[in-house]
Amino acid sequence: MSNKTLAIIDGDLDHPAVQALLVIHLANARSISPACSVHALDDTGLRIPQISFYSAWRDDSLVGFGALKDLGERHGEVKSMHVAAAHRGKGMAGMILNHLIEQARLKAMTRLSLETGSQDGFAPARALYARHGFALCDPFADYRLDPSSVFMSREI
Repeated sequence: MSNKTLAIIDGDLDHPAVQALLVIHLANARSISPACSVHALDDTGLRIPQISFYSAWRDDSLVGFGALKDLGERHGEVKSMHVAAAHRGKGMAGMILNHLIEQARLKAMTRLSLETGSQDGFAPARALYARHGFALCDPFADYRLDPSSVFMSREI
């Protein structure tokens, strides 16, 4: 891998590498969480007008993706963040998350929230979010209390 910087672009949801990583992302979420507690979005869910989808690339290699959902009233939600296994442990998730936070600012959002799993497999994600200023919060939007979910939020 070269030392080129990470390129995070708007879209590319139709790219075969993005579609393949989305399949892995959904399979992982479904393997860890009970079916009634999987909130990861599939291809169709990521295409709604309220969602901005971003893919992250280094050279021709897909690093990962993330999505930002506009909840209205200057509130956004981090959706479907995932880093490919080959790129984990290199700070890529933090770079994608920082991009989502910046995009939320550019969209005049003042709060950014997220839902992630409570299972051990989601511990790295929870730690990442905490390092970036997210703190535990009550359920938001259409979410309800669920022992398989952790809700986090931060001002931006």
